[in-house]
Amino acid sequence: MSTVQQEESTEVTKTRGDSGGSLGVVRNLGLVIALVILCVVGVMTSGDQFASKDNVITILRLASVVGVVSIGMTFVITGGGIDLSVGAILALSSVWATTTGTQSMADDYGWIVMVLSALLVGTACGLINGIVIAYGKVVPFIATLAMLASARGLAEIIADRKTQIIRNQGFTDFFGAEPLGIPVIVIMFALVVVGGWFLLNRTTFGRRTFAVGGNPEAARLAGIKVQRHTVYLYALAGLTCGIAAVMLMSRTTTGSSTHGTLLELDAIAAVVIGGTLLSGGRGTVVGTLFGVLIFTTLTNVFTLNNLSTSSQNVAKGVIIVVAVLLQQRIANRKT
Repeated sequence: MSTVQQEESTEVTKTRGDSGGSLGVVRNLGLVIALVILCVVGVMTSGDQFASKDNVITILRLASVVGVVSIGMTFVITGGGIDLSVGAILALSSVWATTTGTQSMADDYGWIVMVLSALLVGTACGLINGIVIAYGKVVPFIATLAMLASARGLAEIIADRKTQIIRNQGFTDFFGAEPLGIPVIVIMFALVVVGGWFLLNRTTFGRRTFAVGGNPEAARLAGIKVQRHTVYLYALAGLTCGIAAVMLMSRTTTGSSTHGTLLELDAIAAVVIGGTLLSGGRGTVVGTLFGVLIFTTLTNVFTLNNLSTSSQNVAKGVIIVVAVLLQQRIANRKT
């Protein structure tokens, strides 16, 4: 048993994320350079309009929602899984938190009721995903695809395909505030990033996540309860969807079954661009942060220059393919 544990420890050290030595530093440096190049292009093409404080805040606002979901996705992919249902879970969380009944309770007990509703619904959906995958032995792609359809459909039924307006003034006042000129949702994003980095790189939970994603059988022999840990990972992803739902509700002052459409693709793309291996075993929260900022800045530059969304999608697709090819090249070198 001690030999297996030693092998697991060695594997984790090789495949860990933001603290993974020179490879991680080089990877993150490359992302920083890419982001700087995008910013230079933005300044050259849009001038002060791009470099203005208001535009920087706009970029951070847009990055916040997909960024929080991407942190949860980082844990799932690092653990060897995938989650296609995050956008639908966000939509269901936002709808549940803005129903007439929930908002009536919020009027009586405070806006925290709406927040807790979103968090609980998101976490519950994540738990269901985890249980079906870990104990039902359903492959993650199929299980989360089923959740995508079910959660989106349930959101449409609850909302009757209508947009639900947030009436609670306390909720909008709190989450719409800008202490020191920084929007609350941007502060929330920063806190999730810091918390995610600490959890992945400085705790036993993070080490187990790397072990489960790198070699589930070795992790099991080392005493890690792989199935239970898998459930935790998907529950965590669901929780981040609930947090993102609250953030999107504050931005739009609505709950809708259309919220989060195709968000799962943006989240997976940001995670892959950041350097997390799709095969599991290696993940980086810092890389995911840069991946989110790169995509959001790219979208902002295209928007300021009146370029079509079709062109944006082509550019994103090229970036994703290049990132995956680079990952494969690095993996081949290591082997």
